Amino acid sequence: MITGEDAVLRLEQVHRSYGTGPEAVHALQGVDVAFARGTFTAVMGPSGSGKSTLLQCGAGLDRPDRGRVVLDGTELGGLTETRLTVLRRERLGFVFQAFNLVGSLTAEQNVGLPLRLAGRRPDRDEVRRALTQVGLGGRAGHLPSQLSGGQQQRVAVARALIARPRVLFADEPTGALDSSSSRDVLALLRSLVDQEGQSTVMVTHDPVAAAHADRVLFLADGRLVGDLAAPTAQQVAELMTGLEAERAA
Repeated sequence: MITGEDAVLRLEQVHRSYGTGPEAVHALQGVDVAFARGTFTAVMGPSGSGKSTLLQCGAGLDRPDRGRVVLDGTELGGLTETRLTVLRRERLGFVFQAFNLVGSLTAEQNVGLPLRLAGRRPDRDEVRRALTQVGLGGRAGHLPSQLSGGQQQRVAVARALIARPRVLFADEPTGALDSSSSRDVLALLRSLVDQEGQSTVMVTHDPVAAAHADRVLFLADGRLVGDLAAPTAQQVAELMTGLEAERAA
């Protein structure tokens, strides 16, 4: 049982729908879940199960129709858009399938960009430490075009870490990478949890990726239908196969 103090993120009876009437899509239907501090959680489910909506509501990128989202002790529902933007900038980090690096900026400049957008001058030593943390201390002056896909994603992770986020959200972070680069990025995310206590929530469709997490949540039709601790890739694959079979039936 994850208590309030132990939880870095809680979703309490969260509902989120898009559209109205018979054509409405019920992306989340009463999701009630807590994420422990300093842990790595993977979120899985068939296509359309509500994975990305859960991440977006948890990160304050989307507002639920009903229910509460509490992030690092702050309830998001009562915040204005301006305060939400500040909270995301100061407390959250984001990594996506698309690296979203600025092609004309070096790795060092890409990592420091969130600080510049927040009106802060990046500390060069701080930026270099973030790049060293992801194994790219020697690539600070390289443009994205001079880096492999896996290296670009590691720059994106460093950029997400520069503000020392309470939670790192990763949406299919290895989806655009080959198997070798995927292993490197997943090992990096795992090490950030183990060595830095970085709370991490990752949406993925890959059982091998999910097996790097401490816990896997399974969604189907907007509902939480499974919760697996200390997962293996085989266990995750079997549960996913079962969910896909139920959906097809």
